[in-house]
Amino acid sequence: MTPSALDGDGWVTCSAGHQHWGRHGAAGMLLRTTDPAGVVSVLLQRRAWWTHHGGTWGLPGGARASWETPQEAAFRELGEEVSLSLEMPEVDRIHQDDHGGWAYWTVIASIDRPLPADPRGHETAEIRWVEVEKVNLLELHPGFAQTWPLVAP
Repeated sequence: MTPSALDGDGWVTCSAGHQHWGRHGAAGMLLRTTDPAGVVSVLLQRRAWWTHHGGTWGLPGGARASWETPQEAAFRELGEEVSLSLEMPEVDRIHQDDHGGWAYWTVIASIDRPLPADPRGHETAEIRWVEVEKVNLLELHPGFAQTWPLVAP
């Protein structure tokens, strides 16, 4: 039997009583790059209106399958939600946000230059490279807004 990425789909209630998507937790990819002038940008996704916290900005990411590492889940989700020509990037670090019985892993990776990226799939309304100094000007997904100060370059 081939493992399915869908075995992670479903809602979970953490020990604080909050509902989260992903039976085995969730993961997202924070891609960052620095232009020749030294300006650092990150790749962000505006979520489709119908998704949890639709219309907000955050990382391409989603539910982790039982058989995936956080890095594998983040890279798979990136491929499902963003049209981007990218080999597996070198991971700088992984940040775990543990909620007690549920966790979100932010996989942080750097690439040489901002690659062209377009929305892929029905969960993504928009994809954009955003300068780090301008991230807080966007309406951020609440979970990403809490984590951003901990993972920002």
